[in-house]
Amino acid sequence: MISLTSPHGVLQWRQLFRLYRKAFPASERKPFSMIRKMYRLGRTDIWCVQRNGKFLGLAITINSPEIILLDYFAVEDQYRGQGIGGEALAALRKAYPGKGLFIEIESPYEEGADQALRQRRKDFYLRCGGVPMEVMVRLFGVKMELIGWDCRLDFQQYHSFYHDNYSPWAAEHILPEVYPR
Repeated sequence: MISLTSPHGVLQWRQLFRLYRKAFPASERKPFSMIRKMYRLGRTDIWCVQRNGKFLGLAITINSPEIILLDYFAVEDQYRGQGIGGEALAALRKAYPGKGLFIEIESPYEEGADQALRQRRKDFYLRCGGVPMEVMVRLFGVKMELIGWDCRLDFQQYHSFYHDNYSPWAAEHILPEVYPR
């Protein structure tokens, strides 16, 4: 059974940082020191995805009273394809009862060498019950699509979420894009 725990001890912080650096391209990573600062301020949760005390992955959220952004989510390579990601998403939804959850994914509609990977990622979230919000944004220059569980956001609500719960500066770097039909 998958569990979510707050990081404790140097080893877990190292595991989190290593997976964070490995799993996300530099263009999508915030400085980890900023994430830890937001964690200390109570605006972000950092979760270790574990089974029987073994580190399997990470989840980092940005929180508001009504809705949760799953800002970063990754499972260690050797544990992918074993249902851990789906179990971890279910555990995250239980960790925030009564709140909607959403995630930003790189647009699978953009052509490129990793287009098939981006489509597989979207398919995974849809299999886990996520619903496309039909909102496309350019977040710090990266075209992203919004997928949600128990929530719907339009561009203005998404922009306000960043402004109010993360930073006005970050919100200035979000632009609307046309959602493909």
